[in-house]
Amino acid sequence: MKEKYYKAYKFRLLPTDEQKILLAKTFGCTRFVYNYFLKEKQEHYLLNKKTLNYNNCSASLTKLKKQEEYKWLNDVAAQATQASLRNLENAYQNFFKKKSKFPKFKKRSGHNSFHCVQDFKVFPDRIQVIKFKEGIKYIKHREIKGEVCSITISKTPTGKYYASILCELPKQQPLPKTGKSVGIDLGLKDFIITSDGQKVANARFLKRYQKKLAKAQKHFSRKQKDSNRRERQRIKVAKIYEKITNSRNDLQHQVSSRLVKKYDLIAVEDLNVQGMVKNHCLSRAISDVSWSSFVTKLKYKAEWYGRDLVVIDRFYPSSKTCSNCLHIKEEMSLNERLWICPKCNTEHDRDVNASKNILQRGLTLKSTGTVDYRHGVEVRPKAEQSVEGIDCEVSKKKNVRKYVLKPS
Repeated sequence: MKEKYYKAYKFRLLPTDEQKILLAKTFGCTRFVYNYFLKEKQEHYLLNKKTLNYNNCSASLTKLKKQEEYKWLNDVAAQATQASLRNLENAYQNFFKKKSKFPKFKKRSGHNSFHCVQDFKVFPDRIQVIKFKEGIKYIKHREIKGEVCSITISKTPTGKYYASILCELPKQQPLPKTGKSVGIDLGLKDFIITSDGQKVANARFLKRYQKKLAKAQKHFSRKQKDSNRRERQRIKVAKIYEKITNSRNDLQHQVSSRLVKKYDLIAVEDLNVQGMVKNHCLSRAISDVSWSSFVTKLKYKAEWYGRDLVVIDRFYPSSKTCSNCLHIKEEMSLNERLWICPKCNTEHDRDVNASKNILQRGLTLKSTGTVDYRHGVEVRPKAEQSVEGIDCEVSKKKNVRKYVLKPS
């Protein structure tokens, strides 16, 4: 466990009308700087086959502000525009490391934000950053712990303002040991299935609001461009998307916190989500359940509270392996939710059996001290080298709104 860790606190801002105008200017300047130098980077590479780095862009920005045509860039905080250049550099680095796609130009109607790393103060009733000397009021719904490192002020597509305060906290004491371990199988019919036989139903938030969203988008498409009615309808569509995102995050936070507090070791499978969404029949359902986001929450919460999270290799045949005798069934279709082991005649629930195998594999990796499983294909029959199919199915039952672990 690290000596220090970082935690962000997000609060709703309540700016005045004058502050909203200055915020809009700051968002516009940071967006312009990002798009301007993204274009400069592309053109410079086409001409010279070299990439402009952060220092080159920063020097060019200083010269740009001195020009009469771009003097309006001086109306906002300089650190906000510099942070925009840093974000552009990070986007390029992530692209070169194959962590993300090539950077795109930012839109005014999207998510607007700017970053402050100095000259800020946090008071009980307001947040003071450069150019906002009187401070911006905010709703403080919880106490801020640790040393404040930076503040990011953002505006959502629905028109709400937020401040994300990043704090550095000292190493905290791990949670008391419970002596319990669990394996988790991720699916579509059920959100998660544990090795204890407990299941959390997949709420399918996108499907729940699909009709309402389609109706709102239909009205939005028929509005005249650049009209006030179109802007009001755009906000209605954005609010539906915001409701879906908030509901999904609420479910994931509840489940991940409950798992981290209850178990000392959590074993999960490494799914190739990027490859799975290429299946046009299940791509929407897979994107709706958001497995990657859930695993990310599990990782940082396990690190905070001193728990062990073991990620199993994606090629490990967890569904096809009998958890009783370790026999691997060569052929298994997605329709087989219950199957009987041909060797020991044990009847298995496909998902529960997979979670039990994930737990056993996680305990083995933990005891041997290895981080990842060597190669999943080594335990498979030589005749079968393809990746196992998606271990899930789309349920036709009604959505469940209560997010609790239920025994199967």
